[in-house]
Amino acid sequence: MRSKWPVATQWPPKRKPGGGSLLRPALVAGAVAGVLSGAPSTVHALLTGRDPLAAARAAGNLLLPADAAPEALLVAGALAHGAISFGWATVLAVAVRRTSLSPITVGVAAGAAIAVIDLGLLAHGPLGRRWPLIRALPVGPQIADHLAFGALAGAVLAACD
Repeated sequence: MRSKWPVATQWPPKRKPGGGSLLRPALVAGAVAGVLSGAPSTVHALLTGRDPLAAARAAGNLLLPADAAPEALLVAGALAHGAISFGWATVLAVAVRRTSLSPITVGVAAGAAIAVIDLGLLAHGPLGRRWPLIRALPVGPQIADHLAFGALAGAVLAACD
């Protein structure tokens, strides 16, 4: 008599192409892109005589008040940026799997959309008054950072596939 339950023919089961966990690729993409994507604003700060750590402290303002100790803002900034980078990289990993477009193209488009959300709607929108350190940053280099994040995350996701 044949069982009505399917029998596994291989353990662990083979993954389907494009299937499988998004966790590892998203973690790697978020880490790489999160670390390297700050290059445009850092270079801009160095070329214009601004503080190259201002953006890192501004990210800390997401978790701490603007008048917190600079060292505490740096630590909070690293934590906040890491979590945000992983979150957006996970969204990007899903988007890359659901389209036939190049992962870098998807990444750059996602970076632009993330910039609109992070900078346009949040930092410079009504909620932005909560984050004066972010609002004080030059917008152009921050947009460049977001585009770099998307391109880098897309490239890493393409390499992980």
